[in-house]
Amino acid sequence: MGREDSTESPGLADAPTFEEGSSATTARRPGHEVIRDCLKGLDDSPGVYRMLDERGEVLYVGKARSLRRRVSSYAKPTGHNARIGRMIAATASMMFLTTETETEALLLEQNLIKQLKPRYNVLLRDDKSFPNILITDAHAFPQITKHRGQKKTPGRYFGPFASAGSVNRTLNQLQRAFLLRNCSDAMFESRTRPCLMFQIKRCCAPCVGKVSEEDYAALVEDAALFLNGRSTRIQTQLASDMAEASAAMEFERAAALRDRIRALTNVQATQGVNPEGVEEADVIALHQDGGHACVQVFFIRANQNWGNRAYFPRTGAGAEPEEILEAFLGQFYSNKPPPRMILLSQAIENTDLMEEALSASLGRRVSLLVPQRGEKAQLVEQAARNAREALARRVAESASQAALLDGVAKAFGLDAPPRRIEVYDNSHIMGTNAVGGMIVAGPEGLIKSQYRKFNIKSKEITPGDDFGMMHEVLTRRFSRLAEEDADREGDTWPDLVLIDGGAGQISAAEAALAELGISGVTLIGVAKGEDRDAGKEEFHRAGRRPMALGHRDPVLYYIQRLRDEAHRFAIGAHRSKRAAQTRATPLDEVPGVGAARKRALLAHFGSAKAVSRAGLTDLKAAPGISDALAETIYAFFHGER
Repeated sequence: MGREDSTESPGLADAPTFEEGSSATTARRPGHEVIRDCLKGLDDSPGVYRMLDERGEVLYVGKARSLRRRVSSYAKPTGHNARIGRMIAATASMMFLTTETETEALLLEQNLIKQLKPRYNVLLRDDKSFPNILITDAHAFPQITKHRGQKKTPGRYFGPFASAGSVNRTLNQLQRAFLLRNCSDAMFESRTRPCLMFQIKRCCAPCVGKVSEEDYAALVEDAALFLNGRSTRIQTQLASDMAEASAAMEFERAAALRDRIRALTNVQATQGVNPEGVEEADVIALHQDGGHACVQVFFIRANQNWGNRAYFPRTGAGAEPEEILEAFLGQFYSNKPPPRMILLSQAIENTDLMEEALSASLGRRVSLLVPQRGEKAQLVEQAARNAREALARRVAESASQAALLDGVAKAFGLDAPPRRIEVYDNSHIMGTNAVGGMIVAGPEGLIKSQYRKFNIKSKEITPGDDFGMMHEVLTRRFSRLAEEDADREGDTWPDLVLIDGGAGQISAAEAALAELGISGVTLIGVAKGEDRDAGKEEFHRAGRRPMALGHRDPVLYYIQRLRDEAHRFAIGAHRSKRAAQTRATPLDEVPGVGAARKRALLAHFGSAKAVSRAGLTDLKAAPGISDALAETIYAFFHGER
């Protein structure tokens, strides 16, 4: 058995050395015989095993407390459920990685599942990080803002929240209640008079001295107390202050305090159920029906419900509930810290092992509980009810989507309903900041994780040439597809390509694919039609006359929605690019000048134009600018680059 290269196990740089062995691949032998041969080189060490088909693709990744005992369970020809039986029958070879402990095997298993996406494993398809609320502490007047990603910015973090929408709603009400600023430090420093947020009573305008540093610090602490679940104390104090202001006939101040109390009440109302006996927990419930599964997650922090989220994991063609829930936990918490308590709708197979792995990740004890009574059980029941309802909606939507895709196939004479539709559109203003956008749809609706934008790069395209832009976008997209999956065996090749445009756009698209030697991709142009009215669209295909669909045809409405989504996405990408260009300064192009030095130069000289006109002596006098960098900046702006 040879050593396993570290690139096989991303994220485990500090893990012990792994060992690997593999059996000889014999394509026509029964899978259980191939597995039985592998037992000869195995012992009772913990580790991870991979089952591969005859093409070398990974079918399944599993962990084991004892590799020999676990693998031997697959070496029998009978006694397996249908899913395991199919997996064994397709197995042509196996690979093994031994670890020092079973916890390390669990972590490695989840990393490999996310990396390899095996067909028979449970796979969490949406594992992005969750947003938090951040109160910074690197400024005399801290900022309150939404934060997603690694917690590198100094400050206090509160979360996670279930979605950006729940964070935005909470921030909106917190600004009403505590009047904290949400502007950037650069904007704060540049203000000379209060902004609109002060006028609508959502900020106390510390930027222009409307509040003292001490009073602002008190507001910050009140906001932190509220986010930590101590809202009753704050509201009691505010009510007392309001009564005193009213008694002193300071009616304007009393009205402001009343508005803050009302804002706090609104925050609590939008947080739904606020459990008294559960300070910090994630409530996770699973519901299965008809081969589909939904996992509902509720986030309880500071005795407050900070939202919930539904997940629909790929269940590996009939996995058991315990396996689904255990796989979900491992993948869900692989990129986010777990809470101290996780409430589950049912027990998992390796509770002690999962607790050990999550505790090591958090740095303190994590408990997995399956409550049977009391408030915790009610929370789990509520999550289970939400999972049941969410799955029912998902199944209904899938049936409707399947009917629409079947209608698309019939309308355009396709051999089968499309599994993947790609829709393209361009956006620009007279050729400037040109961007191409691609959206993707399939049996489960829009697949936003696979949206792509293309910055138009060619210098040979005439500004405003939509046909040339589409040619470039499709050339780049399909040349990469052909490079990554030349045999078209994956699920990234589209069955249908829709393009916002008419015959000219289709000709450009056909030319792009012909130059790449790609055929068999259905291209359809969606033109606005007469008077550019919605409902009068014409559909163009190369070598055929334009066609139209009935004004009330559901397929027409569906294609309109796809086109509008592509249009929205392309316009959004164009606006982002235009905004970035608007914010850009000549300093961005100076070698050696990063964000911090750019801020220092702008603060010292007042503007990029003043920097460009400054003499060498003045540049050397700027804070944080070395003599060598000053000479580089001077040379850049005076033609000596």
